[in-house]
Amino acid sequence: MSEPLVIVGKGMAATRLVDELSTRALGRHAIIVIGAEPRPAYNRVLLSSVLAGEVDPADIELKPAAWWRARGVTTLYGGAVASIDRAAKSVTLESGLRVAYSKLVLATGSHPIRLPTPGMTLPGVLTFRDLRDTDAMLAAARRGGRAVVIGGGLLGIEAAHGLARAGMRVTLVHLMDRLMERQLDARAADLLKRAIEAKGVTVLLGADTARVTGDTVATGLELKDGRVVPADLVVCAVGIRANADLARASGLAINRGVIVDAGMATSDQDIFALGECAEAGGVVYGLVEPAYEQARVLARRLAGDTRAAYAGSTPATNLKVSGVGVFSAGDFVGEGKETVQLDDAADGLYKKLVIDNARLVGAILIGDTRDALWYQELIRDNIDISAMRDDLIFGRALAMAA
Repeated sequence: MSEPLVIVGKGMAATRLVDELSTRALGRHAIIVIGAEPRPAYNRVLLSSVLAGEVDPADIELKPAAWWRARGVTTLYGGAVASIDRAAKSVTLESGLRVAYSKLVLATGSHPIRLPTPGMTLPGVLTFRDLRDTDAMLAAARRGGRAVVIGGGLLGIEAAHGLARAGMRVTLVHLMDRLMERQLDARAADLLKRAIEAKGVTVLLGADTARVTGDTVATGLELKDGRVVPADLVVCAVGIRANADLARASGLAINRGVIVDAGMATSDQDIFALGECAEAGGVVYGLVEPAYEQARVLARRLAGDTRAAYAGSTPATNLKVSGVGVFSAGDFVGEGKETVQLDDAADGLYKKLVIDNARLVGAILIGDTRDALWYQELIRDNIDISAMRDDLIFGRALAMAA
């Protein structure tokens, strides 16, 4: 008889877990997927493309309904889980529906962070995390006017680019001295800034938010140096935090996220967590690839492979930001290590490789990211690059031919 496996969350991590289980343990579990959003699971990575008008919202659906039915999965959408009863091994939805489980997986994702400054709850202030946010931003863009985006990380840059493409006059405000400081060095960040400004976005660095102005609706953003940036829309895209609310309320071990072991099990061995809500090895990964790697490990565990273990991931970013290819992986700073750089300002190309003991340990690519996955593989697999060392900066084709 199939064991009831309940997955709370229906995002990218949950969908990948079901996909992995369907190839490893089809029929072993009676799977129920519960999602708070009324929509089918979709690709959050493409929200910026929806905002920019490059992709239709219907095209970012991860799997059609027939795919879930073919795998015998019951999907319950549009109703959040209110509580977990660990003693009775059941979850209760906000509707009152109670669902029993043998094993429970938390794939609850994350919450967008709103700055603790005055005015952040005014109408006209949004975050950028899901399709509802995207729909609201598109509605604002149709009215035209000015937008301020707070946050010069990945989400903030994507929001600024999308709103500019949608026709708004956009100012991007960032506290730090460079964009994407967690992924890029100063030179790469400067090239990215120039590319964003070339798209019509005004970028303000070293700008600390004091408050959102307005009495009944947002009218702008006041900075701590006294400057005021007028705005009809304010988007707060300063980061995310793990959604560990359910786990915390049920007494599971929590730190920055739901603490899991190498097999993705929480402090309750019948409850697992993965993706943005999970803390593995002291790290909460806010990226898709680590969630997929965790899903593979968890699927093997649920299929009976007790040796499957998650050993952590090498954080990597590989995407187009404002039409510019951007890649970063591993130790891109390279303090005390050998660095090799190629800088072609005229073409907007920049490469930086960090090498340590004949191993590639970090990389940044701006402009040309065709070899990004290859560099990522060299870093992840700890491959000896001695034989290709002299040609490594020029890419795979030349380096592998050496």
